[in-house]
Amino acid sequence: MSHILGVKFKDYGQTYHFFSGAFVVSPGDAVLVETEQGLGLGTVVDVSETLPGGLDSESVKTIFKVAGEEDVKTAMENEALAKDSFRFCRGRIRERALEMKLVDVEVFFDRSKLIFYFTAPGRIDFRELVKDLVREYRTRIELRQIGVRHETQMIGAVGNCGQVCCCRRFLRKFEPVTIKMAKEQNLFLNPAKISGICGRLLCCLAYEQQNYEHFQKQCPKTGKKFQTTLGTVKVLRTNFFRQTVSILPESGDEQELSVEEWTRIIVKAQDKELESAPSQVMSSSQGAQVDAESAAQEVLAGDDAEALLDIPEDASDADGEQTAEAKPGVSSQGKAQGQPQQTQAQGQERKGKSRRRRRRKPKGKGSDQAE
Repeated sequence: MSHILGVKFKDYGQTYHFFSGAFVVSPGDAVLVETEQGLGLGTVVDVSETLPGGLDSESVKTIFKVAGEEDVKTAMENEALAKDSFRFCRGRIRERALEMKLVDVEVFFDRSKLIFYFTAPGRIDFRELVKDLVREYRTRIELRQIGVRHETQMIGAVGNCGQVCCCRRFLRKFEPVTIKMAKEQNLFLNPAKISGICGRLLCCLAYEQQNYEHFQKQCPKTGKKFQTTLGTVKVLRTNFFRQTVSILPESGDEQELSVEEWTRIIVKAQDKELESAPSQVMSSSQGAQVDAESAAQEVLAGDDAEALLDIPEDASDADGEQTAEAKPGVSSQGKAQGQPQQTQAQGQERKGKSRRRRRRKPKGKGSDQAE
């Protein structure tokens, strides 16, 4: 039965997975596997029956064979060649005064290619250096420029925590780390404290960033004032490890509340605002209703006055009396608004004026013909 093998090519390198195939392999055995760069000699560090999560069986290859004594001897010779080529290349760099730092040399198992890793502040013209290396080793030569993080990953170092750097042990993909992460985690912005051996921000700042973001979403903004059941309070600081919020009321001493307590006092304050809002809406609606009634009374009074002015000429006295009898209702409304009640004599006088207005017609062709 085929097993899943975890293989490492370096002591602190990444673990790659292969099928054992028909070979019987135990942890600690050396095996030859096919990689994108050709055959490689690795050491088995783990044997399991199931694939780890995220791997597809189609992407996992089978080992080439179990390494023999000749294969192990070849690997030792390659290590000696890598050390010798490292010394030779570094000497040529000094002779040619190139601004570059040699980091490591990788030799393929079949010696078909040598890769020289280096760091440099900018672009380097190393064409003459490549010619020197080709004349010395008679094989394919590649010079690959890397960053300071990859340099630490290849060499290895001890971090501020006292352990081997994460990039050397297990970290393979470098996630972006910003100074904002250090601020959200309430760290002192001291470069010596928040920087790693490579001189960049610590990669471990990104490990707990998601938890800090979740905590900050539940907490108020530091330095801002809020209306709560305790009155107006100012947020002084937040504590991620204790899950608390420190506030300062206008009248009182500093208090430390849990996130749940802070949520409760904010919710209660909002509920009180919602309860007071309907009463304000009712009072405003009542005021609007009173204004609407008064405006309607004014409109009715104006309509009745216009009706008095539009009395037809052939209307009888009885109609006029009926109109006059309808006046008290209007005059009572006018009285309610502070206007005096109209008398019957005033109404007859207004009726005569309206008749005289009706008799005044504009001059035109019709009037000329009548004359």
